[in-house]
Amino acid sequence: MASNIKEQSTNQENLKILAEYCNVNPILKRIGMRWKMQLLYCIHEKVYQFSKLKNIFPSISDQILAKRIAELLEEGLICKSVIPSTVPQQVRYSVTNKGKELIKIILALNRWGEKWDE
Repeated sequence: MASNIKEQSTNQENLKILAEYCNVNPILKRIGMRWKMQLLYCIHEKVYQFSKLKNIFPSISDQILAKRIAELLEEGLICKSVIPSTVPQQVRYSVTNKGKELIKIILALNRWGEKWDE
């Protein structure tokens, strides 16, 4: 992910401190991208196609939706398959075993949040 943060900015300094002292920061940064875990969860809940994801999240742009799906694919959290004999050609997304492990963590976080939410 390209960064547009100035070398001498406070944000750049904060990123350096987080990288040095917070071992979980890289993974939190990766999974914390806007829409990413929500999309993974929806695909886990059997929302398989781009257009259906777009219907669930109408305020997400097509460009960002495509980008987040590409990131999930690249990270091996979802896989893509073409539905045979469809015109126009349709694509279906599904959660990989790696993605299913992350879903378990997300659901555990949700349970924790429900327990401690006041």
